[in-house]
Amino acid sequence: MKLTHFGHACFSVTLPPKCGSQRLLFDPFLTSNPLAQTAGITAKSMTADYVLISHGHFDHIEDAVVVLKRTKAKVVAPYEICDWLKAQGVGEEQTLPMNHGGTLKLDFGSVQMVNAVHSSTLPDGSSGGNPAGFVVRTAAGNFYYSGDTALTLDMQLIPRRGSLRFAVLSIGDTFTMGPEDALEAAKFVECNEIVGVHYDTWFPIAIDAARAKAMFKEAGKNLHLPVPGEECSFV
Repeated sequence: MKLTHFGHACFSVTLPPKCGSQRLLFDPFLTSNPLAQTAGITAKSMTADYVLISHGHFDHIEDAVVVLKRTKAKVVAPYEICDWLKAQGVGEEQTLPMNHGGTLKLDFGSVQMVNAVHSSTLPDGSSGGNPAGFVVRTAAGNFYYSGDTALTLDMQLIPRRGSLRFAVLSIGDTFTMGPEDALEAAKFVECNEIVGVHYDTWFPIAIDAARAKAMFKEAGKNLHLPVPGEECSFV
């Protein structure tokens, strides 16, 4: 599996051929994303077979409509977000609405929606339903995306359904977990390969990267903090 980071909490995971080489794009936020802009990454360059949206805040959904209309990808998101996307012109046949605890069986494996403790308001001020995280399970391995969340004891349930190849955790503090709580989350989900997201985009979520990496290393875990456009492979 190959993860490509696009800045903030936008990233893609490309699955290997035995899983259909599908590309999963998470929380598309590029146009107003200063980290993506600096790297020359745009919504027009995005390809996807599936788009997964954790919640309705603009910094997770800004470019979803553009990407979905152009690629005709399927979108996995909370029910209310799927309704909102349809109202913006996304095809009903593209939407795969979910709610907490549910699992969708798809052509590459499955996606389970799990709890996230945050808020969720769509760009027009309407409710985005409950914020969420995702556990993706495939024949090539499983991974977890926390979405924007506080540390929760619910995370301890995730490894009971299979080990994780890697976990993508919010780490920027102020609005989500900071490095200390993200490390506890890594322990809860029993995963040693962690990709940090939702940090350094703006001043309130700036982190001390060297300190965070050292903290994870001391705990026997590898914290990846890729720059926009950088790829991480998990085999």
